[in-house]
Amino acid sequence: MTEKKLLMGNEAIALGAIEAGVQVVTGYPGTPSTEALETILRYADRCGIYTEWSSNEKVALETAVGAAYSGANVLVTMKQVGLNVASDPLMSLTYIGVKGALVLLVADDPGPHSSQTEQDTRAFGHFANIPVLDPANPQEAYELTKLAFELSHEFEIPVILRTTTRVSHSCGDVELAAAEPAPVEASCEGFTKDRRWTIFPRLTAERHPWLENVQVQLSERFSGLPYNSVSGSGKIGIIASGVSALYVKEAVKGFEEVFTLFRVGTVYPFPEKAALSFLKGIEKLIVVEELDPYLEEQALQLTGKAHLPVDIYGKKNGFFPVSGEYNVDIVIDSVNKVLAALGETASLSHASPAILRGALPPLPVRAPTLCAGCMHRTVFYAFKQAAKQLKKDAQVETIFSGDIGCYTLGNAYPLNMVDTCLCMGAGMSIAGGLSRTNPEAKQVAFIGDSTFFHSGIPAVVNAVYNGADVTLAVLDNRTTAMTGHQPHPGIGVTALGSPSKAIDIAGVVRSCGVEFVRTVETGSLENCVEAAKEAMEFKGPSAVVFKGKCVGITKSFTRFAIDPDSCTGCGFCVKQLGCPAIFLPTGEDKPLIQDSCSGCGLCAQICPSGAIREDGVKK
Repeated sequence: MTEKKLLMGNEAIALGAIEAGVQVVTGYPGTPSTEALETILRYADRCGIYTEWSSNEKVALETAVGAAYSGANVLVTMKQVGLNVASDPLMSLTYIGVKGALVLLVADDPGPHSSQTEQDTRAFGHFANIPVLDPANPQEAYELTKLAFELSHEFEIPVILRTTTRVSHSCGDVELAAAEPAPVEASCEGFTKDRRWTIFPRLTAERHPWLENVQVQLSERFSGLPYNSVSGSGKIGIIASGVSALYVKEAVKGFEEVFTLFRVGTVYPFPEKAALSFLKGIEKLIVVEELDPYLEEQALQLTGKAHLPVDIYGKKNGFFPVSGEYNVDIVIDSVNKVLAALGETASLSHASPAILRGALPPLPVRAPTLCAGCMHRTVFYAFKQAAKQLKKDAQVETIFSGDIGCYTLGNAYPLNMVDTCLCMGAGMSIAGGLSRTNPEAKQVAFIGDSTFFHSGIPAVVNAVYNGADVTLAVLDNRTTAMTGHQPHPGIGVTALGSPSKAIDIAGVVRSCGVEFVRTVETGSLENCVEAAKEAMEFKGPSAVVFKGKCVGITKSFTRFAIDPDSCTGCGFCVKQLGCPAIFLPTGEDKPLIQDSCSGCGLCAQICPSGAIREDGVKK
């Protein structure tokens, strides 16, 4: 008996994986993929599913591979940039294959909304010879997850389930096979020793032809699946995948006699037979897709191979935006450009009248900023003061390298404390490189606690080994804050909530050979400035571990307030910190502290007149 539920796309993927008999789930948190693993965590004990947040995506995949070699059904979750980290084992795994089933959920982020790239995983699947399924809504996310496990088990290769932000985070009615997930009944055969599991050049040479043949078989299979569907009856063809297909459906509503839509749900290997059937009678083809012109290239290749007289309109000839997230209006405007070029009289209309859209108030603009009371602000301010002192005493400039996390926001005014940011764990390595080309400057690298475990440790080892004059500032707020407060190896609690050995960051840094290591609590600005100054004055690799609590998980604290009688109106607190809890009301000459204050007390420690004090109000 089926059950219909309102689910987020990531929740639907999780329930699809459980229904498919998933036994091991690993991953690293990253928006927009995080909720899939977190949903499985809710059912892990009851359903008997081992689930973990791994230290990074490479480790997550390798852990999953070990389970899949034993015949288990495995899911690995990550965002698109995490696939880069996992790509080393993945490229080899496609040749070796698996014995159970291994599915990778990779969430792309057109926009981007919360990522440093707009990387398109469809192209990666093509590059690595890995099947890629591309759901358009939560229902398809649920169904294609189950299909991914079936395909992986049948063909003994990993399968990528590629989503985008709108699919992962949108909600919709999903028809489930059961009201509640049942305990997983799939059994694990166990590991059997076989030369197949050890990759050598000879094995690769033997398996490569097999892998290429699998692509042909998958293309044949995909051509008959209902996720590659045709609708409409017009002479102008449109090909689209994922959420872009939904934008097209809404855009051409009422014009079905003008257009025929080929919706591709299995994007790699490209379903050639189904596409050729669709292209019969089509002379003009419009390709609608976010990010890379992947489908457009497939269409160009197919029409050339089949000698079809079809003109193709997409990104490559300037009719559609080459980057960014699409929406219905963008699709309508782009299709209308094609229609105008074709001399067609038809013109798509926007879903809502322009007068109505114009009447909507603009969304308020909120600049990205650290939370009120964030411990990172204290660390940035401390290093800012220490750098000023270093410049005054020794005429030495400081370059600050950042990393991926909440603390990337340290680049914002008025802190201006992040000069570089590239990818997870790169801050320390970049600082090492800068030290070689800027020997007269002091290098400081900021890294979060979770990022330290993810990919920061090798950079520390490299700095010690090669004698880089770099100071590492570890911002330890006891959580993976940016993605929703997931645990990490330094906390002492696993994803399942069970106690574990907490890995001491300072101890790890010392074991790497760093001679100057300090640990300081962020509650005292004076101590933080002193530790920062000592570390920067040390010649060679040095490190300070700053310990505090993320305000997002702080349960109680006492707010601060400004005494108007003591306040001189200097505005120092506003100008120096950029704390969103402190503001200067319009027409007033003295600042106020809002209810969003979380009691860190940094403003009180820098106030020249001592006008900021605890107000006794606890939250």
